[in-house]
Amino acid sequence: MPSVIDLNGKVVREEPVPEILGREYGDKQHAIFRAVFRELANPRAGTGSTKKRDEVSGGGRKPWRQKGTGRARQGSIRSPQWRHGGVVFGPQPRSYVSDLNKKERRVAFIAALADRFRNGAVTVLETENFNLSKTAEFANLLFGGAKAAKKAASTLLIHGRDERAAVAMERVSRNLKKVGITNTGALDVKDVLRFNRLVFTTEAYAELLGTLGAK
Repeated sequence: MPSVIDLNGKVVREEPVPEILGREYGDKQHAIFRAVFRELANPRAGTGSTKKRDEVSGGGRKPWRQKGTGRARQGSIRSPQWRHGGVVFGPQPRSYVSDLNKKERRVAFIAALADRFRNGAVTVLETENFNLSKTAEFANLLFGGAKAAKKAASTLLIHGRDERAAVAMERVSRNLKKVGITNTGALDVKDVLRFNRLVFTTEAYAELLGTLGAK
């Protein structure tokens, strides 16, 4: 059960684990792998480019005659073995986009979240009256102090898409190296797996359950 904490770090109640996130998804590891592979591959630009021998300027004339010189036969100074010659099997512009259907993406996302819930790595933060303005105060809330924050487990703070306190939370968490921040609309499988602990605001948690159709 995820604990709900207030701005003083005090546990005020326990939230029941939604049924959809309380199941065992051990057989969905391949779906998680495919989802993470897609999320890492799709942003790649694929703009690496080298010139092949027919794309390098020059080299139209045979550098020396075929026989009688004692040297190896050569057809062009733009062959790959020459300096400034073409590149063999070099990178060419390409797309790294990997497709994955919506159903499989959803399964992977739920399976990754379920793992975090099962291991007690999810916390809900009440932010209705968020008034923290200093990084030290925020570090004390999440980790119990600034020194503890340096050795604590990596933490991802997830706020609602249009949450009023989002800007303030981003400001006070900016200098905490172990803390990342995102919103429910941008949360994906690789984010869930990359951080050891997930902290949802109450608004974000409600949005998550609404998105998953959880009860």
